[in-house]
Amino acid sequence: MRMQDVMVTNVKTITPNEPAENVARLMVVHGIHHVVVMDSGKVVGVVSERDLGGRRSPKKLTGVSVRDVMSRQLVSSTPTATVRQAANLFRGRGIGCLPILEDGKLRGIVTTADLLELIGRGSDRPVHRTARATISRPKGKLTQKS
Repeated sequence: MRMQDVMVTNVKTITPNEPAENVARLMVVHGIHHVVVMDSGKVVGVVSERDLGGRRSPKKLTGVSVRDVMSRQLVSSTPTATVRQAANLFRGRGIGCLPILEDGKLRGIVTTADLLELIGRGSDRPVHRTARATISRPKGKLTQKS
């Protein structure tokens, strides 16, 4: 299976000069954890929820720009790369998403959650998506029964 078979094509992007508060808002509104940073049509970085301090201890973002919080060392893949190749990039680099580029243009994004969903479904067939599926989680604390 190839990245083009599992990537989300409706990628949320932001520019590096925007306030970091905007990227945090974008993540909450769309229920996502990664936003690709674009400058003059080129991918220049990624902002993850981790870059913003995570859910439990978010950083103070007042007066901070996207440029200040984004990861600049971009690891990307291509639409024809295999799921195995992508998994090895995730493992070897400790990253949570791969922007999918073709001829320098952003075509999609694949996250570790996308790969876990693929494995969980046991799917051998491509799934073409333009948006992420919403996962319902129970409210309150989860407890483990002995």
